[in-house]
This record gives sequence, structure tokens and C-alpha cells, in this order.
Amino acid sequence: MADWLAALDRRAELRAKAGLTRRLHPRAAADAVVDLAGNDYLGLATHPEVMAAATKALSEYGLGATGSRLVRGSTYAHHALEDDLADWLGADRALVFSSGYLANLGAIRALVRPRTLLVSDAHNHASLIDGCRLSGAETVVTAHADVDAVAAALAGAPGRPAVVVTESVFSVDGDLAPLARLHAVARDHGALLLVDDAHALGVTGPAGAGAVAAAGLAGEPDVLITATLSKALGGAGGVVAGPAGYVRHLVETGRTFIYDTALPPAVAAGVRAALDLARAGDGVRAELVDRAALAARRLRAAGLDVSTPDAAVVSVTAPGPEAATGWAAACREQGVAVGCFRPPSTPDNRSRLRLTIGAGVSRADFERALEVIVECAP
Repeated sequence: MADWLAALDRRAELRAKAGLTRRLHPRAAADAVVDLAGNDYLGLATHPEVMAAATKALSEYGLGATGSRLVRGSTYAHHALEDDLADWLGADRALVFSSGYLANLGAIRALVRPRTLLVSDAHNHASLIDGCRLSGAETVVTAHADVDAVAAALAGAPGRPAVVVTESVFSVDGDLAPLARLHAVARDHGALLLVDDAHALGVTGPAGAGAVAAAGLAGEPDVLITATLSKALGGAGGVVAGPAGYVRHLVETGRTFIYDTALPPAVAAGVRAALDLARAGDGVRAELVDRAALAARRLRAAGLDVSTPDAAVVSVTAPGPEAATGWAAACREQGVAVGCFRPPSTPDNRSRLRLTIGAGVSRADFERALEVIVECAP
């Protein structure tokens, strides 16, 4: 009976030898760490207006939604948020899920018909990868941001329904997908384009409406948008937005929507308040762009291999998994939290520190954090 546990122990030993052990690091509510690891880009998670909206809904509805959306879990807070998200994203309708991960699984599955071909970028997030795998559809993985490779994959499947699947701002290196060119290729071949706008929503585009809007693709009938509500909006949950018929299909058939308890109403209300603040946050977005550029310049000047940031994510290459974890730990000891990405979380087997630029960190603390990262470099 214990053989299966022994097998798990052996696999844990192998991960440890490869420097791939993962551990939880609990934090206090008011820790003093300079946070360059979290995703609260606009500093809205603790904004007074967001907290007040969530507190009011908490007092009215209680802790949870008490059921799935189709049973008892839909509240006025959910529907108001969906209306505002659709308006912001320029879509006919939007549908809120309890997480961005489930939104991606459901969004992809809803697009799959017999013989559907999925064309997925090699650097896509795990939720998109899993969505493709779980859909059961044939999936072609193309080289990162390679529009010609996407075109070739589509050309090799004439007459078949197809979906091009990509992030907008990629979560590992923070680079921007060539969305306009991908859309043109997809349309030429009668394919749909599904864009996970998680790291762009609130950070880029007109009024922070994301990279799809910035590319002029908002409202296009062959473009579907997914995003998490846990990054620039500081909350939790996910959204899928697109034509009304597509959202209706999700409501009626989407298993990750139908069979999941709804997002707590207090979170929905808080996210809605954050959305209003995000739309008016052009000054904060300009500061994020300036800080990301500053980080890239200073870290490169120190001889580090740094990505070119198109939004608020900056990655720094580490010599290997153990060096990355040691580097992140050394930064943490100096009061700076940074992300540590190692295989299999990275698509190219390179280990990295990932820095997420957040407005909740003061400029002085941010610049000091960059000095710490340089000082602690392996």
C-alpha cells in the first residue's frame, strides 16, 4: 500500500536534485517586504474604494455565493460586473468565472467542434496549454510569436475549423504578441483568435482596456478575450468576453462555468470598483511603463540578461534553477520579494527571476529593490 507514496518520495528527490523543489512562503497581512512578485499592478487590492465596495457586498450577501451561477450563485454584483467588463473590453457580452484558469479551460473547450485545429504559441500560460489538451482537439504548438508558423499551420488544415490561441503580454518574459498580424492571418484562413489578456488588462490600451483594444481588435466578431481579475484589478476570478452567441454557448454548455461555485459577490463588487479606478488610471499606467524601462536599463547596465518589457513584467535570466532559487532567497532576506520561474513553468527550460512592477510600491523602494537584485545576483 505504501508503494505509491515511496514513488512520490522518489520523484520529490529527483526534483530536489534538479533544483526544482517548490515551497510555500506564508506572509503576514502587513509584511514590510517590497513586493516585485505579486500581480497587483495598479495597487488596487487595498484601495479604500475597492475595500468599501467589497465590505458592503460582504455585509449584504455574506461570505460566499452559496451556489453555482445557474442555481443560486448569480447576484446583481456579478451581472453589473459583467456589463462593465463587456463595455470596457468593447465586447457584446462578458461572463465571469471563479478563476482565470477555469475561464481559459472553458473558453477553449467552447470553441472546439469536430476536426477543430488549435494553434497555440509555445510560450502560452499553463491554463491555455491545459485548455488545449483537455479539449481533445488536435493542437499544433508554434514557435513563440512566429506569425509565419501560425500561417503555415493554418494553411496545412484547409477547410477545418481553427482557433489561434495566444497570450497578449506573455507571463514569463512580458513581451507582447503581434496581435494585429495574428488576427490578419487567422482571418485570412477563416480561423478565430483567442487572446488571454491577463497581463495587459488595466496596464495597456485605451483606458487600460488591454492589448486587444490597443491593437484595434476590440469587438471584432472573430476575436475572443479571456483575462483574470486577479492582476491589475487586484481581486480574483476570470472573464471571457466576445459575441453574445458565444457567451450564451458558455452559459449553456461550459462545464467550468456550470459546475463551479460562483465567485463570491463581495469579490465581484470589489473588482467592479477596481475596474472604475483602472479606467481612470492613465497616470499610473505611465508610471508603470517608466519603471519597467528603468528596471531593464539598470539591470542590463549591471551585465544581466533582461527581457524587453512591453507592459509591467520584466524577467532576468538566471544561470540555472538552483541559482534562481538562491537569488530569490537572497533578495527576500534583503526585504525584496521577486518571482522565481524554473522549468517546467518556463517554456524554454531557462530559469528566471520575474519582476512585476506595481504602483503600490513607492518609487524609492522600487529603485532600492533594483539595487538589491543586482547585489544578490549569482
